[in-house]
Amino acid sequence: MTDTASPRNAPHRRNDIELTIRLTEAPGAPEYTFRLEAGDGAPSAASTLPDPAAALAAVRRHGEAVFFPKPGPPRLCTQQYGGPQTAVVTGWYLGREVNSRFSRTDGCEIARWRAMAPLLGGIAGSTGAI
Repeated sequence: MTDTASPRNAPHRRNDIELTIRLTEAPGAPEYTFRLEAGDGAPSAASTLPDPAAALAAVRRHGEAVFFPKPGPPRLCTQQYGGPQTAVVTGWYLGREVNSRFSRTDGCEIARWRAMAPLLGGIAGSTGAI
């Protein structure tokens, strides 16, 4: 029997965004949880990010490429360390299930983090740190 009342099985409209963000600043540090919910082009009152409008703009601009990268040749990433922060983003983006992990372990990951910084608990243009 399928539980259609659970969020995982609920139908998601193609223009809806329902994301949960779990951010940790360092190993062993407290975990912060944020929500971004949006439909019809605007964040809802259920969103708990510091700047839900900026987070929605980042997701609309970079979400497809960041959450669902297309296969391609291996990327060359600079070997630099951006910090111990990690974030896990789960939920739904335009009818597709999201389960993405973010870190700052090399140049490519730092670029992903910066693109999605408002979604990761920061403000537009920030590192994502709270």
